Amino acid sequence: MCLAVPGRVMEIEEREGTRMARVDFGGVVKDVCLEYLPDLRVGEYAIVHVGFALQRLDEESARRTLDLFAELGLLQEEFGDPWESAEETRR
Repeated sequence: MCLAVPGRVMEIEEREGTRMARVDFGGVVKDVCLEYLPDLRVGEYAIVHVGFALQRLDEESARRTLDLFAELGLLQEEFGDPWESAEETRR
């Protein structure tokens, strides 16, 4: 399953002409493209899907969503260790 997950922008930089950010998804940090949200700033939240920030989100909504995803085990499913997942599937 591929989710659109809220994350908090930790830092922003330009890489080869593309605006990129390090984004924290409840403890998992990934690189995200900000080209669809060029005015997003450090500290703000956005909904991210397949590596692209798609929509700005307020902090309360982001935290509620992350808590719910964690409770349902969806964050582990989305960001978990692929080697660990493969091993569990083999058992």
